[in-house]
Formats: sequence, C-alpha cells, structure tokens
Amino acid sequence: MNTRPLKVAVLGCGVVGTKVVRLLHDRRSALADRMGAPVEIAGVAVRDLQRPRDLGIDPALLTNDPLELVKRDGIDIVVELLGGIEPARSLMVTAMERGASVVSANKAVVAEHGPVLHEIAARHGVDLLYEASVAAAIPLLRPLRDSLGGDDVTRVVGIVNGTTNYVLDRMTETGSGLDAALREAIERGYAEADPTADVEGTDAAAKAVILGSLAFHSWMSPTDVYREGITGVTAEDVADARACDCVVKLVAVLERTAAQDEFLVRVQPMMVPRTHPLAEVKGADNAVLIEAASAGRLLFRGAGAGGAPTAGAIVGDVVTAARRRLLGQHEPAVRTTVADRARAAGGLRGRYHLRVRVDGSATSLDDIVSALRRNEVRVGSVRRRRTAGPDTWVLVTEPCREADLLSAVDSLSALPSVGDVPRFLRILDSDGQEVVDGQGSTADR
Repeated sequence: MNTRPLKVAVLGCGVVGTKVVRLLHDRRSALADRMGAPVEIAGVAVRDLQRPRDLGIDPALLTNDPLELVKRDGIDIVVELLGGIEPARSLMVTAMERGASVVSANKAVVAEHGPVLHEIAARHGVDLLYEASVAAAIPLLRPLRDSLGGDDVTRVVGIVNGTTNYVLDRMTETGSGLDAALREAIERGYAEADPTADVEGTDAAAKAVILGSLAFHSWMSPTDVYREGITGVTAEDVADARACDCVVKLVAVLERTAAQDEFLVRVQPMMVPRTHPLAEVKGADNAVLIEAASAGRLLFRGAGAGGAPTAGAIVGDVVTAARRRLLGQHEPAVRTTVADRARAAGGLRGRYHLRVRVDGSATSLDDIVSALRRNEVRVGSVRRRRTAGPDTWVLVTEPCREADLLSAVDSLSALPSVGDVPRFLRILDSDGQEVVDGQGSTADR
C-alpha cells in the first residue's frame, strides 16, 4: 500500500456533504484498502464556522474560504458539493488547473459547462467524475459511458427527479391537488423549500443533457431540451390517467431520428401505461430505461435522491479517482462535440390524451372530430363525462405529429361552446416506440 495519504478537500457541508465527510472519516480504513493508500480529509469548506456540526473530524479542518482550500499544496481530490453555477465552476477549474481531480454531484454546472470542464481535465491529466449528478445511488453514467461504449444507444427514457415523482405519486394515491402534494413533499424532506428547479423541470433537463452526452457522444445546451414541468398537472389529469389505466409521470426522453444524425431530448409530464416499467416507480425513486442496438432494453432503478444514496455515489467516485491517481492514470477524454442537430418536439409522432370541455350544445362530438381530422389528427377512442357543469369529451388520438395536434388544439379552441383551451398530455407507449419524423427543426420550438 502507498503510505502517502491521498488528501481530499470537500466543498460544501449540507446534508450530502455531511454524509460524505462522515463516510470518508468513518470508513477510512476500508477505503484505504480499496484505494491502495490512506485517505485524509484535508479540509471542509462551510458557510458558517459557528454552526454546530457532527462530523467526527477536527473542527480545525473547517474553513469558510473554499478558494484558499482548493489552492493548498498537495490536494489530490476536490469534492464539489456547493450546487449552482458559480462559484462552483470557478473552483472546479482552479482545482483541476492545480492538478487535483474533481468529483461533483452538480448537474447544473456539468450540463452547462461540461465540454469546457472535460477539456480542462484532459489538459491537466486529472479526472472529472460526476456519477451522483444523475439518479444518485443508481450506477448509471459509468455503464452508459463504458459498458455501452461500443453499442449504439437509440433511446433513453427515465424518471430522473425524485421530488416530482414523489409529488405525482401522492397525487395518484390520494387524489389531492399539486399544492397539497408538494407541501407534503417539503414537510417530509423530499423537496427543497424552494422546489422551482424540480417542478419546472429544469433539474430533470440538466440531467437529460448529461445522459444525452453519454448516450449520443455529443453535448447539447440545456436550452436545447424541450421542457415542461408539472406545475400545470391537475388532479383531473391524474384521474383521467387512472381511467385509462395510466399514471402521470415527469419523464425525460432522449431519442435518435431514423437517419441517426439528429436527436430529440425532452422533459415533460406524460401518461404512462401501467404495463410500462416506469409506471411502477414509486416515491422519490428514479428509473432509467436504455435501449441499444446490441444490448436491447436495460432498466436501471433505485434511490434517485437523498443524502445517503448520493453520498455513497460520491465516495464511489472518490475511490475511482484515487485508484487512477495512484496508477498515474486518468479518465479518458470525453468527446466534447457540441451538438447542433437537436430537434424540436413538433417533429415527434405519438399518441395524446385530449380533454375538451364543452359548455352548451353549440359544439357536438362531430364538430370536435372534424376539427381534429382537418389537422391530420385521428381519434382512437372517445368517452363523454357528464357533470353538473360543462360536459367533457375525453379523447385518445392515434399516433400523430405534435405540430398537427397543436394546430388542432387551436382549431378546437375556436369552436362555439368550447371555453377552456383543450388540455392534452402525451401518452408514453408501453412498447417504448415513438417516432421522430423528418419535418421538425429547432425553429419549431
């Protein structure tokens, strides 16, 4: 065993950071055996030095100056757990420029600056590892990058945000509205006090960028992801899904076109049939289904959030970085081609659940069906829901272009007696087969 200890600096000491420090300290003997050298915590950057912390380490190791910590001589690995873009990005760059490998769970900074960060890591011969940035404890990124590196991944479909999955699951179980389910999630620690990044889909979109970079060997911008959050999902949507033997989930979908030269990445609420593997993902769990030419369909499922699962994945990356450092190796350079062939959702074909509320008798079912047909949308099934107020027609379409469906919704909104704008949700087909046609472009977005 190498007798010189590997020095680890930890930036950030919230829920995850605290558990990382405890794991590094409490398991230092076992980790030394796995790494091939002792591990030493060189310092922990915190915001408040006066706050009591149960870390099990010498309080003198705490500092409120993360830049000074990163610049110390002899730091081997920097664990970045600050979140957000800055100062996390700048500190990661400084660490790598000074010869330290970086381990991070920061999906926002990796999604936004991944190509540049990988280039800096390669230039300085260090590692940049971020397994915990997507799906926490689930071993996902390394299998996607390494085990499937010789395969052609065609499609990735997943639930990658535990907060929204918990909220939608509670809405399904209790019939409550979004606000009540979200309050419960916050109270039980499944959501931050400000859950905007979760419910607006930006967290899932950042994770989709990272998945896409590994699945398709190209980077895109988070702005290339077609994104809808769950803020518009209602208890009525959830009830309609139940009537169709579906559940509502926030789903990330990444897929290539038939020509293999373009791809579409989107995050949006979908009705998932009970027969689909993602329908059974409960609570704050995550699951990702990968489809590849040779490997077929592979399902990765487990704890996608929480301090302990995330910390375990981070320490796993620390072990990997330490082993490579001792061997004089580092992560092979990741292709940093920036994709310019992202495609808008208008070019997608799929089935849709459509709800049209009619107040009065001026609009009939024939009028609704005719408006859909004029826009190349065919109806697969229909039922009428009578209430004390306006009647509601609930329709499921045959596969159609999303651009055509959007035009049909405009036509329906112009019909007499149609009050609210018709509500629609995409249906994730149980066989996982959705088709991208040749008509869409980023200008459609």
